[in-house]
Order: sequence, then structure tokens, then C-alpha cells
Amino acid sequence: MERAVPPTVPLGQMEVFQALQRLHMTIFSQCFSPCGKFLAAGNNYGQIAIFSLSAALSSEAKEESKKPIVTFQAHDGPVYSMVSTDRHLFSAGDGEVKAWLWAEILKKGCKELWCRQPPYRTSLEVPEINALLLVPKENSLILAGGDCQLHTMDLETGTFTRALRGHTDYIHCLALRDRNPEVLSGGEDGTVRLWDLRMAKEVQTIEVYKHEECSRPHNGRWIGCLATDSDWMVCGGGPALTLWHLRSSTPTTIFPMWAPQKHVTFYQDLILSAGQGPCVNQWQLSGELKAQVPGSSPGLLSLSLNQQPAAPECKVLTAAGNSCRVDVFTNLGYRAFSLSF
Repeated sequence: MERAVPPTVPLGQMEVFQALQRLHMTIFSQCFSPCGKFLAAGNNYGQIAIFSLSAALSSEAKEESKKPIVTFQAHDGPVYSMVSTDRHLFSAGDGEVKAWLWAEILKKGCKELWCRQPPYRTSLEVPEINALLLVPKENSLILAGGDCQLHTMDLETGTFTRALRGHTDYIHCLALRDRNPEVLSGGEDGTVRLWDLRMAKEVQTIEVYKHEECSRPHNGRWIGCLATDSDWMVCGGGPALTLWHLRSSTPTTIFPMWAPQKHVTFYQDLILSAGQGPCVNQWQLSGELKAQVPGSSPGLLSLSLNQQPAAPECKVLTAAGNSCRVDVFTNLGYRAFSLSF
């Protein structure tokens, strides 16, 4: 991991170093503030940058408005995932999750509130935490990643209450079926698994790559993205991006996208996806590609929709990945501008 240059380094060298950092930057994660007016973005250097969306979207916005209002070192390694509650920002890195108070971050006081490590099998094990998921009904946080388990943390006490085991390779993504509550997980082993949180057990396994219409052996079997909407799930990665009916474990729509997808979400009557390549893809549920909207990054790892009712003027879609830029879409038809780390 590249670390900050000591302050004794001459100014010219510092500028060169920072330019090289930006050139090789990857933004893994994004998260909106509870008020909807700020965006947090986490990169491969362990930094979190906070952007003011209200300033960047203002009619009087300048180039400076598109730069962070504060940047701080959150983890030693990459910031793989972030989620937000009414008060807290949670960030995940290698083997740890940290909590930050939004009120302090916005005052530029970026001191962690706490740091927790799930109970790993050995003290030497430091697997990355690829995904975080809030379960509001339980007031809990689910963590998953390199140790192939889902860990549940009680947010009231800060203790880890259970570990769900079943995946045979590391986990890339999580999604919540809020009604039940149930959690879906997708991993490198090519499976999507459905977990009943009340019974703390796996209740369904879909081996996506074994379905001929989804399988793409040349891309591998890994599941890199998933989302759920009631009885429906969409997932992709090595296998084709596919819409599934969960109750019957049936693939219903195969989306004609050759590039592996890294992020997918339901939005109104559309499915949005992104991955290899610079475009945000808009799909009809029938499988028809409605639009491909180009962004500024050569590949995308995360999409985030700001739908906070408290800030309707900041209702945007943001996309980030293999660059130091976060693209901002004020409607789904075009990129309005980019924020820059």
C-alpha cells in the first residue's frame, strides 16, 4: 500500500507523488450522508473523501466545488465497502470495520468512534471485508468477505452474534430482502445463497454457473454483484447478468452483456448495471438494453442512488471505479459532471 509522503519531502516531489496516486487510484465504495447532501468515497489507499453534493450541484458551483471538503486516512488498506445510518458512517477494510460520526466528519473531525474485527479462525487471518449490509429491523450490521462467512454485529452492543457458513470461497456481495428478513450473498464459488436471519441458517442455494443459459466458462463462475426486489433477484459476474425468480430458482431473463458486471441495482422499472467498460447500462426487465450512458472511468465498481427525501435537490446517481473520479448523473440520460478525489 502506498502511504502518504512525509512532510519533509520537497513540494515538487509531493505534487508528483499525489499525481501518481491519482493516476493509479481505484474507488471501491461510495455512501451518501443521512441528510443526502454529502457523498463519501473510499479508495485503494485507505482514504475516505467527503464531497458536498449541494455545493457541486449549485448553479454557482466552481471547479473547487467538485473536490473533497475533507479527506482522511480510514484504513491501512483499501476501503472496500461503506454504509450509513442516521448518525454513523461504517467503513470496511482488511479484517476490520470502523465507525465514524457524521456530525464529526462534517466538522472535519475525522477520529474513528470504534474499530471491530470479526472473530476469525486464527489471529493471523486478515481477510478483506468486501461487503457491508445494514439490517434495520435487527439493528445489526452484516460483514462478509475473504473468510467465506457472513458475520452479524449487534450495533447496540458492538458484539458479533453469529457467523453463517456455507460459501466455499470468498464472498463478493450482499443484498437484503427486507420483508422477511433474509439476506442474499454471492461469492467466488459461483453460488448465491439465501439466509434466514431468524433461524440463522441457509435456506436456498442457486448454483448460477450450472445453468447453461447463464454459464460463461471463459469468464469463470464468480458472482460479483446482486440485488433483490421482493421475489426477484438479479446477479452477474462470470456468468451472464440474469434476472431470477427466487421462489422457483428459475432464470427468467438473460441480459445480453458480454462484459462481467460488478454492480447492479433495481431502479423503478429498470435494472442498472456497471462493470468492465465505462458505461452505466440501463435494462428493461424484459432484457432489452434501453441505454448505455458513458462515464469517465475505464471500468466501474460501484453505483449509488441518492434517494434521501430530505434532499430532493441532490437526487443523483453516482458511479465510480478505476479512476480518481466519481461521475454524477442528475438524470439517467447523461453524465452532468465528475467529482475528483
